[in-house]
Amino acid sequence: MLAMVRVTDVEDEEAPTVLIVDNNQMSLHRLSNIFRQREFNVVTCEDGDMAVDEYIRLDPELVVLSLDIPSMDGHLAALEMREHGDECRILFSAPKRQAQLAQDATHSAGAIGWVEKPITASAIDSIWDLVLGPIPEAPGLEDLDTIHPVEDVVEVEPDEVATPTPPPLQAIAISVSPATEPILKRKKSSKGKRLFVVLILFTALGAAGYYAWSNNLL
Repeated sequence: MLAMVRVTDVEDEEAPTVLIVDNNQMSLHRLSNIFRQREFNVVTCEDGDMAVDEYIRLDPELVVLSLDIPSMDGHLAALEMREHGDECRILFSAPKRQAQLAQDATHSAGAIGWVEKPITASAIDSIWDLVLGPIPEAPGLEDLDTIHPVEDVVEVEPDEVATPTPPPLQAIAISVSPATEPILKRKKSSKGKRLFVVLILFTALGAAGYYAWSNNLL
């Protein structure tokens, strides 16, 4: 599913902005209605990476962030947001079965709290003083590089590109395998035999010629 960003403006341009991040359409609809009734400008998205980008772009007064969202989980997205802004007010949302995870993420990311899904208007009312309260520290920021390492990209100018040096030439050693060696010896031996036969033939012919020449003289 493609991540989408939706904006719902109220008439007051000075109204605070809330960024609601959840990939559940029903939760998005319910939370949007709750905060529109509280006269917030509402921006929604369904993706963790996009939520961080939207936070940097909008600098909202409040972020309501689901823990189980695609591309980047809510805890990591919250840490990325806190790294870009100490005044980030984050309210996590999670089902009851993730209560311990939500509590740990709330402490790590310095969130103002978490609310159980499905979220109701009365649940938001009950923690509203907490939402408006002080923003805690985010101890998880110390481990952010370990949790989500980012490789540094070093740009190299064209003139600085090193030309690869070819490897040094090496002497090529030719070895004769045991299977090849007898073949070379046989070839050498055959050549010697042929030469020996030729010598004998010339000797015989010479002797015959000398004998004929001697008879003619007599």
